[in-house]
Amino acid sequence: MIRKDKTPQADNLVCDFTGGAVAHRFRFGGGRGQALPKAVGMKRGHTPKVVDSTAGLGRDAFLLASLGAEVTLIERSPIIHELLEAGMESAREAGGDVADVISRMTLIHGDARDLLPNLLPEVVIVDPMHPARKKTALVKNEMRILRKIVGSDEDSVDLMQVALATASERVVLKWPLRASPMEGICRFSHQILGKSTRYDVFMRG
Repeated sequence: MIRKDKTPQADNLVCDFTGGAVAHRFRFGGGRGQALPKAVGMKRGHTPKVVDSTAGLGRDAFLLASLGAEVTLIERSPIIHELLEAGMESAREAGGDVADVISRMTLIHGDARDLLPNLLPEVVIVDPMHPARKKTALVKNEMRILRKIVGSDEDSVDLMQVALATASERVVLKWPLRASPMEGICRFSHQILGKSTRYDVFMRG
């Protein structure tokens, strides 16, 4: 990935686990029937340990932790890591059920390619910076800011290969719904489709 120094763009990003869309999804979401929990293999009686290798603003990790999963978040951008750390600390201070969710989330600053082999993950989520869209289908402003901060994930194939070599149960690649499969890796086992995103699932073991 191409990482950049601190930029004023970061002032327009907020990592908030106590309000907004994250809180609404926490209170009124579809539980384990949602696409991501299904993709990581959350079933009745089975809650895998998950490593989110490209944590971003932590929303996917928070969703899975809210459903009982122990989630390790890896983020190598120092700017985004700092935002995540602050957001998680605010949620802890808020107390209640949100703080309980945060207690199941562990944040690590570093490169997932180096860290994954020592974490012995059951499930790995890979959500690289997706291919840029044309102006007729621009992603929302928040994602454009995120792209300016972290740059392009030019080594996402390398990360996928490490994830596939280390995950004991499955690897989940979060990818735009209509994008071509990621080149340079094996074919997925199956897919879980959402409205604008799909999850390519690679079964291991």
